[in-house]
Order: sequence, then C-alpha cells, then structure tokens
Amino acid sequence: MPSQPNQRRELGAFLRSRRERITPDQVGLPHTGRRRTPGLRREELALLACISATWYTYLEQGRDVHASDQVLDALASALQLDRHERGHLFRLAGRAPAVEPEERESLTADVAAVPLLLQPHPAYIIGGNYDVLGHNQAADDLFPRLNAADRQANFARWVFLEPVARNVLADWEIEARGLLARLRTLAGRHPGAPRYTRLIDELNAGSPEVRAWWPQYDVQARHGGRKRIRLPGRGIVDFAYTAFHLAEQPEQTLVIYSDRA
Repeated sequence: MPSQPNQRRELGAFLRSRRERITPDQVGLPHTGRRRTPGLRREELALLACISATWYTYLEQGRDVHASDQVLDALASALQLDRHERGHLFRLAGRAPAVEPEERESLTADVAAVPLLLQPHPAYIIGGNYDVLGHNQAADDLFPRLNAADRQANFARWVFLEPVARNVLADWEIEARGLLARLRTLAGRHPGAPRYTRLIDELNAGSPEVRAWWPQYDVQARHGGRKRIRLPGRGIVDFAYTAFHLAEQPEQTLVIYSDRA
C-alpha cells in the first residue's frame, strides 16, 4: 500500500489518466447518454474490475486504502495496461509486481537492423537478462561461440559457461564480476520472473564463481568502458565500448565496440 500522500496522489492520477483513455466501445460497454468526461466513468471501470465503485473512487482520490495484488491485477486488465504500465501501477501501489508472464523479448525489424548497419564494428543488442537479441558478424568474430547452436545466445551464459570466454576476455574475473553485478541489479527489478530465475539457476549450477559471488549481492548499472580482448594473430587488443539504452525498451541495450585509440 502506498504510505505517502504524494505517492497515493500519483497512483490516483495514473489510474485516472488510464481510465480516461479507454472508450466504452473498447471494452464492449454501451453508450449511455451524454458524457462529460473522456473515457470510462469510475463506476464503469469498477464494474469491469469487479470491485466497489466507492472503494475505487477512494483509490483514485488518493485516500489511504489498501489494494491487494488481485485488485491491482483486475484493474490492470480492465485498463488494458501493458507490462510496463502494469509494473508501474504495482510500484505506485507500494507492492512488488507479481511474477511477470513468460515471454521472450523481441526487437522490431528496424531496431534489429542496427547492428548490421554498424558492421564492421562489433555490435549487438542485449535484453534485460543478457539474451542476445540481435548482433552482426563482427560480434560473432569478437566473441567466438556467443551464438552457439546448442543454446540460446546469452552474454552471461557465454561469460560463465563457455570455456573459450576465459581466454578471449583478458581480464575475465573483472569482467565476470561486473556482469554478474549488473545482472543482479536487473533481476531485482523483476522478482520471480522465470527468464531471470532460470538463468540464475543455470549459472549457479554451472559456475563455481557464480555460486561464490552471487551471495555477495554486488550491484552495478550498465555502462560503457574499455575491455581487453585476446584476438587470434593480434594478441590482447584494448577495445572501447559504448552502451545505448533503447528509447522504447530501456532495459534493452545496444553495445558497440571499437579498437581505435
């Protein structure tokens, strides 16, 4: 339950804004006379969510009332919220979002084309759990077996479970610790989400380092920087890399590498 008046007011404003954007036609309700406000009336939304109209009015007015996960789920469904809006609703209500539905992150065709346009610079797009959602040939060359046929391409799996990674990454332990801290940060935003829990379980099962480091609870934000990579015929090369968060999907990140000084 949101305990602060400002948070309760923000919750009410969010609910009102989403209620006003939905028309009766969108939810199969008949038109009933002249409407003074856009969207659904409070009592119509309460009917769709199977809750008391008076109780819903109190919630929208920012009064100090409780909202269970079941009620929040019902409101999210009635308001046709997407997964980002649903998570925002739960956070405003002072509750962690319930387990997210299982779904693989995807890219639009325009976004998926970006790494290809950046060839010959190694580039890839990773999702929140480090799934590799798009990449170019230069990234395949820089990180051998990142896109191995025997598993879903995932940068965390590659670092901890692919033996070749320990040779490719000249500073493997530093890179691995940083990646695990960033994965911990992102997983904390999705408590109980299957795509995170499965990955973390797999890493714990296959890597003694993960078993030792995960309980330390290090956290870190994604960022650009430098990475020393061992290349055939060239030895250790110092690469600069830059990370860009996608506007539509802020947990998806475009990473571009360059070995120019």
